[in-house]
Amino acid sequence: MAKQTRAERRRERARGKLASAGGSMTFVGLLLLVVPGFMQGTIIGTLGPALRPAGWAALVVGAALLGLHYVMARMAASPQAEPIEQSRPTVRATRPTPPPAVATPREPVLASEPSQPTPSRSEPSPKQAQQWSAAVLAAIEWRRFEALCEALYAQAGFTTRSQSHGADGGIDIWLHSKHSDVPRIVQCKHWQSKAVGVKEVREFLGVMASHQLKSGTYVTSSTFSAEALAFAKANGIHAQDGTALLKLIGQRTTEQQAALLAVAYEGEYWRPTCASCGTKMVERNSTKSEGSFWGCANYPKCRGRTIPKSKVSATV
Repeated sequence: MAKQTRAERRRERARGKLASAGGSMTFVGLLLLVVPGFMQGTIIGTLGPALRPAGWAALVVGAALLGLHYVMARMAASPQAEPIEQSRPTVRATRPTPPPAVATPREPVLASEPSQPTPSRSEPSPKQAQQWSAAVLAAIEWRRFEALCEALYAQAGFTTRSQSHGADGGIDIWLHSKHSDVPRIVQCKHWQSKAVGVKEVREFLGVMASHQLKSGTYVTSSTFSAEALAFAKANGIHAQDGTALLKLIGQRTTEQQAALLAVAYEGEYWRPTCASCGTKMVERNSTKSEGSFWGCANYPKCRGRTIPKSKVSATV
């Protein structure tokens, strides 16, 4: 006889309790239904109709418990086939070893061409003159020319005021003297091959009138037309061309002339300055026409006008 397990013993005790409870409930139900019929005329016989529902309920419960006991007994008696586990060999899937990667040559990636002309490299600094001459005025750009004029007036005892870029309202330099409360204004025009005409001088007269000034100075590295000179003389404008400017510089001491020469040759004196933002311009190659031009290094943030290299001294 096989030895029972603990679980089997618990199930057997449970089945015994079900059978005992089912038998007891059935016996009680029969007593409640049968006994009052044999005891007519007594108290129990009188209570017979009231005890019948309880008797039937006890019979039903007892029958249910006995039926449950019968089902559990049949289940315990039926043999259970134990599953047979078949061990299968574990087969590991092996991945095929890929062939070694062959490095394929790649085509070089070409940088996209800029939509705007690219700036050229910095040009070598032109040879600097050791003495003042017309060649110095021709070599410097417009901003150095204005700085030269301002330094020259400062040596003469004036207190000067100017701005390096932006709209100046037609006035490049303000002059203040301790001998007069009325300021003077100066317009500088760094031109070479083009003479200053009466149109430019007339515009300067309009600037003087807007500030209620009766006199002013117009300085150029070039010359004035005869009509412009006549108009300037008739309207209190002191016209000073390149020759007169060099003569005025020649009247300074040797040390003062050297100081003015240092101002003219300061920094990249040959490279134009953007009149809008004050940044040095860069050389660009045109894609629409032949030749190169000077353009602002801050383009497109700055929309300052460009200057053809062939006309660098005739546009400012």
